[in-house]
Amino acid sequence: MNDEKTKTPANENVVIDGDAAPEAPPAAAPAEEASADRLRELEAQLAEFKDQYLRAHAEMENIRRRAEQEISNKSKFAVQDFAKSLLSVADNLERALMAVPPEARENDEPTKNLVVGGELTRGELLAVFDRFGVKSVEAEGKLFDPNLHQAMMEMDNPSVTAGTVLQVMQDGYVLHGRLLRPAMVTVAKGGPKPGAESPANGKAVDETA
Repeated sequence: MNDEKTKTPANENVVIDGDAAPEAPPAAAPAEEASADRLRELEAQLAEFKDQYLRAHAEMENIRRRAEQEISNKSKFAVQDFAKSLLSVADNLERALMAVPPEARENDEPTKNLVVGGELTRGELLAVFDRFGVKSVEAEGKLFDPNLHQAMMEMDNPSVTAGTVLQVMQDGYVLHGRLLRPAMVTVAKGGPKPGAESPANGKAVDETA
C-alpha cells in the first residue's frame, strides 16, 4: 500500500496554541489626546495674541488722535498772544469813537469824516478777529456767567432777574471758544432769582417785594 500524505482540509479551522500572546491595543489614542491638548494651547495663544493686537491698535489710535488734537490746537491758538495784544487797540479805538460828542458827529465835517474812518478801521479789525477765531463775548442782557464775565459792580434793578448783566464796561473775547479776556460788567440785583416762577402764570416772581 502506498503511503499517502496527510492533508488538512481547506475549510478546517486552524487551532492556535493558547500560550500565544494577544494582539496589542491600538496606540493612536495617546497621540490624539496630545494633539487635542496642543490645539487648545495654540488656540489660547492665538486668543492672547489677538487681544494684545487689539489693545495695541486701540492705543495707537488714541496716540494718533491726541497728536492730531495737539497739532490742531497749536494751529488754532498760535495767535493767542498776538490777539491779546490787539485787544487794547480795539478798546482804545472804541473809547475814541465814544468820546466824540453826537453834535460834533453831525455838524462838524472834519470830525464826521474822522469818525467814519475810525468806524471803518474798527470794522476791519473786528473782521480780522473773526477770521482768526476771535469773537466778542455776549454779555449785556445775559445772565452773569463767571466763566465769561467779571462783575465790577452791582446795581439795584428789581425789574429784571437777579444776576442779569445790565452794562458792559469792557468787552470780553474768546479765541476758538477759549477765553482771552472776560467781559467787565455791571450786574443787576434785587430782582427775582433765576428760574423763580409764579405758580399762576409761570412768570418770574419778585421775592424781594
